Amino acid sequence: MAQKLEILAAALTNTLGDKVVSLTERLDEITLVVAAADWLDVAHLLRDTPGLRFEQCIDVCGVDYSQYRDGEWDGARFAAVYHLLSVVNNVRLRVRVFAADDDFPVIDSVVDIWPAANWYEREAFDLYGVMFAGHPDLRRILTDYGFVGHPFRKDFPLSGYVEMRYDPDQGRVIYQPVTIEPREITPRIIREENYGG
Repeated sequence: MAQKLEILAAALTNTLGDKVVSLTERLDEITLVVAAADWLDVAHLLRDTPGLRFEQCIDVCGVDYSQYRDGEWDGARFAAVYHLLSVVNNVRLRVRVFAADDDFPVIDSVVDIWPAANWYEREAFDLYGVMFAGHPDLRRILTDYGFVGHPFRKDFPLSGYVEMRYDPDQGRVIYQPVTIEPREITPRIIREENYGG
């Protein structure tokens, strides 16, 4: 496995050149970091270069690094992480693309390159607020259409902004402001004198 990863790392370095921000090997997998501005070019090269041939996108997830490592993180806040598979070469690759702007994170969509990325990018948009430029149908996929905010962001309140309930008088579902008071839950410890004896 180590030899296969060395060959992949060399092929990535030779093919992508200065588009590689970083290339690390950990847990028998290579993680490639590229700039958002280079992402579309890199994606085409990853799919079309004979030595790479990453034909399948098997997963995309959003990441919020705002409180990563107890606030020691000093890089960009949002990233999209793509997991790619080369069936021909029997190898996987993780590609991390950081959005340049923390206030309005935008990354180019790769749906035209890997159609399977469609719903994964919609999920990252819905849960993290990462915009995918060029996506054919970027709308919420897991939360309700009227949902406010992005629930997987680290600054999203634990209780949310509104609660939903069925109102029998109106005969429909209604939304109302959250009425839950935040509280600290401290577990009680119960000790029995004769336990186990």
